Amino acid sequence: MDGATLQAKIYKGYGQAAQRIGFPYQQFRATSANNPLLTTALQTLPASFTTNFAYNAPNKYGQATWLGLFDARTTAPGDYLVGPGGTFFIAAMQATLPIYCVQANRVVSVLRVGMDNGVGAVSYGGDTPGTEVPIMQGWPASVLQGTKGEANEVKLPGDVRTPWWAILMPAWPGVILRTSDIILDELGRKYVVSSAELTDMGWRMTAMQTQV
Repeated sequence: MDGATLQAKIYKGYGQAAQRIGFPYQQFRATSANNPLLTTALQTLPASFTTNFAYNAPNKYGQATWLGLFDARTTAPGDYLVGPGGTFFIAAMQATLPIYCVQANRVVSVLRVGMDNGVGAVSYGGDTPGTEVPIMQGWPASVLQGTKGEANEVKLPGDVRTPWWAILMPAWPGVILRTSDIILDELGRKYVVSSAELTDMGWRMTAMQTQV
């Protein structure tokens, strides 16, 4: 038996287990940088998500990652699974290892800042909404609280810390995210990317929440 045959048997076994304990999930695969869930579902398959295969521990606050149990012979990293337990994307399918998934709790769009060439009436030449160009739109992502936040430099008595967030989302070929990119979610919140790391499991970013 070679590695490919062993891997297929493992995924087939996951599928057989999911048929007994899982729930129906629709599989989606992005065809462009925009709105991956608006494409036609590839299939419906039984799937289960757990923190460990003993099924004896719940997930915890601030934990976005899960182990996926489903027949992965027709799935790929970056695919979305949408069903009764929420929306998940496949972060990694490492050989002979459990399938690593991320639960998405927000839907985000990424915009690239385009600076004005000149200054306006009040001598401002920085980022404005009219110069922000969408580069990824409508992507389910994990947006969870990060560090305690950044103190306001003015430090007025009523000031609160500016919150920081940890963001995980799939990568799209040819789109490289970078510092100062803007992220908007479906709640109307706006984030400025502080750091963006492209890993073999997708994008891992830290971002500061700011005013819309």
